[in-house]
Amino acid sequence: MTQSSQLIPLLKTPDRLESRLKEIPQEPGVYFMRDATDNIVYIGKSKSLRSRVRSYFRDDAYREPRTALMVMQVVEIEFIVTDTEAEALALEANLIKQHQPHFNVLLKDDKKYPFLCITWSDEYPRIFITRKRKLTKGKDRYYGPYVDVGLLRRTLHLVKRVFPLRQRPQPLFRDRPCLNYDIGRCPGVCQQLISPEDYRKILMKVAMIFQGRTQELEDILTAQMEKAAEELNFEYAARLRDQIRGLESLGADQKVQSPDDTVSRDAIALAADDHHACIQLFQIRAGRLVGRLGFVADAQSGTPGAILQRVLEEHYQSVDAVEIPTEILVQHELPDSDILAAFLTQRKGRKISVFLPQRQTKADMIDMVERNAGYELARTQRFADRNNQAMLDLAEILDLPDLPHRIEGYDISHIQGSDAVASQVTFIDGLPAKQHYRHYKIKNPTVRSGHSDDFASMAEVIQRRFRRYAQDPNLQRVGNADFPDLVMIDGGKGQLSAVVEVLREMNLMEDVKVVSLAKQREEIFLPGETLPLTTEAEQPGVQLLRRLRDEAHRFAVSFHRQQRSDRMRRSRLEEIPGLGHHRQKLLLAHFRSIDYLREATVSQIAEVSGIGPKMAQQIYEYFHPQAAVDDSGEALTQAGR
Repeated sequence: MTQSSQLIPLLKTPDRLESRLKEIPQEPGVYFMRDATDNIVYIGKSKSLRSRVRSYFRDDAYREPRTALMVMQVVEIEFIVTDTEAEALALEANLIKQHQPHFNVLLKDDKKYPFLCITWSDEYPRIFITRKRKLTKGKDRYYGPYVDVGLLRRTLHLVKRVFPLRQRPQPLFRDRPCLNYDIGRCPGVCQQLISPEDYRKILMKVAMIFQGRTQELEDILTAQMEKAAEELNFEYAARLRDQIRGLESLGADQKVQSPDDTVSRDAIALAADDHHACIQLFQIRAGRLVGRLGFVADAQSGTPGAILQRVLEEHYQSVDAVEIPTEILVQHELPDSDILAAFLTQRKGRKISVFLPQRQTKADMIDMVERNAGYELARTQRFADRNNQAMLDLAEILDLPDLPHRIEGYDISHIQGSDAVASQVTFIDGLPAKQHYRHYKIKNPTVRSGHSDDFASMAEVIQRRFRRYAQDPNLQRVGNADFPDLVMIDGGKGQLSAVVEVLREMNLMEDVKVVSLAKQREEIFLPGETLPLTTEAEQPGVQLLRRLRDEAHRFAVSFHRQQRSDRMRRSRLEEIPGLGHHRQKLLLAHFRSIDYLREATVSQIAEVSGIGPKMAQQIYEYFHPQAAVDDSGEALTQAGR
């Protein structure tokens, strides 16, 4: 067999396909599908590898366009045999995380559902709400994503009132605790008034709440309270009593109908249209709804049962074993429910049941979850319709041939030329895509404190953004995900003219569609036109440009403030002879502010890497000129206190 024939899709070489399928055993394991560039396009698992892989190449596989597109690209199939089905599921999950195959991407990166994070990787862990799930630190734990943001915030607020927890990401004072310690809200983490071990014990109790183990925590605290009362430790018993009451108030309004209050169960259902699938998972523990999680998937990625299967697999891969319920109720039959049940049983150490409920009470529970998923789908559709209408209107206003899928907005921020910066924000299908946001520091030497030039600054930014397209005329424009369909400049005709001039110099004027939006009257200007376009301020397309302009302005101003703050902090340190930029950064990273550095002693300053005793003394004398007056040694004694 020649090497060129191996690059032909298996569908077009039936003999090679049949030969390859016969080599695959009828055993549990994981299979890989590769394309002509040797990239893995899909990873799957099965209790019978040959049967599952063969099913992709039957005629009925083409009922799903996504599967058909994938199969047309497959030129090679590989596999790994495992001992059990549960091992196959675990191996598949690890390999998907490692390779991120295109056709395995199911869940969309949706920022509207927040997580709760506990940073167990820190010596004194933090607990906070975030919409970005970063899995770079293996010890950190994320709970969610939660549908009800308001309820999550109220829960965390109550938790921080009931349990003494770290309240601030950074300490307010360097040498003493803040008011939170005095009123019992914080155990004095900033001054290490509590050991890391004792603090983690408190946080482990808090984690039980977000694991759905609130009743178990109440039982533990009740036993501790009774023991403290027997030992006449009434102050500690009173604190435990208050914590129990707080937990009871937390779940007072979260009861759901349940036939057996001792059983823990999850119920999952979805609602879908042609494009979106909104999935909701209700976590019910002891008859109480402790969590309502939400996911968004591509409706074309598989059957409803396959989507639910993948959501459950990804969800339970990231939870602790104690969080796995004994029952999982599903809306549709899962294609590999037995594999999922075996995997969860192995992790939990007890039998886990996954089934489609038939009895009235449990079936009603699934109906309730499905109704909530339907409401979320309706909201998603409203947002999609609004954004689609705005892009249609904008395309009509600007006479664009197609809808502007990617729109970029640019703005300049400075104070009389000082700390001049620019922002680039990107909207994809009418929504902010923050992963594509960019900052620029203006490098033009003529732009300095006391002399600003917004036209030159904007021209510089556009030149830097599209420089590589000017250098390589063969670089793809149409269909390139990085190339914008529309560029919006925050400003009037002057800024637009400066941008048009630089685009002409780079021979990109025919490729880049550019407009400007003036602030005062919300007027849209096109290149070469002296008058603005005739539009209404409340038109959907104009509103989309305004949202883009406001976001570009916000992003530019925030970066400018950061640069100005850093410069003002550095300017004090630059007055100290012999203290270079690198050691300035080390000092600011260690003390976090000039105020903390001013309060530090010579010995504390000398603890910073790269700062010796002589330089530490020099820094101290800069902030305390009176310490350098007397060379007899008295000043050194004062500095060392």
